[in-house]
Amino acid sequence: MVDPQRSGRGPLGVLLDLVLPRPCPGCGGPEPWCSGCAATLSPRARQVALPEVTLDTAADVALPVVRALARYAGPVRAAILAGKERGRSDLPPLLGLAVGTALIRLRRIALVPDEVWIVPAPSRRAAARRRGGDPVTAMASAAARTMAAAGIVAGVAPCLYTQGRARDSVGLDAAARTANLAGRIRFRRSGAPPDGVAVVLLDDVLTTGSTVVAAVRALSVAGIDVICGLAVATAAPWRADR
Repeated sequence: MVDPQRSGRGPLGVLLDLVLPRPCPGCGGPEPWCSGCAATLSPRARQVALPEVTLDTAADVALPVVRALARYAGPVRAAILAGKERGRSDLPPLLGLAVGTALIRLRRIALVPDEVWIVPAPSRRAAARRRGGDPVTAMASAAARTMAAAGIVAGVAPCLYTQGRARDSVGLDAAARTANLAGRIRFRRSGAPPDGVAVVLLDDVLTTGSTVVAAVRALSVAGIDVICGLAVATAAPWRADR
């Protein structure tokens, strides 16, 4: 289990953040993530409509409600991509602050309990090595710190990993993403949350929901129920009734 106080960034990343200029990825302004671009992440996490082809593959899984903070576009998309692919290790924790704020709001309207553990959706190991760490885990750690500051017991449980040669999912449709992940997301007991706690599954981008289905299936086999799926951004549409 990861201490919720840890940022997920190494000392070199912290040093580079202090030395190199870090413009806002959304507007190019001098702040690393300006207040205007940050405001495009809503504290009200809205429900997402998963594609029917994805739902068809989940007949054996009790899928939780899946929510997201924003559409995968504009400043949010730019920030996620900069954090994942362009060496901006300072950005995932900043996005994680918004995740924590959204979870605090869900707590206030009784949709999550007083103790919450966040399970980051797994990245491919090669991708995590190339990026110098896992951005989603860094987001989860920042979210847990934000929640703890608000009096909510929160932690991070990095208990999922991707096994085998899963392809990069960019450009794959829902059916191909599902096939790509089939049986490849696995559970690691050493990173498990405490028994009986509420678990939120976190991802940076929800495209088709295939990762959610595979991750929830792996957790379910391990006896862990997911009360909510949460993404920073979604390429799938919003639920029309929410």
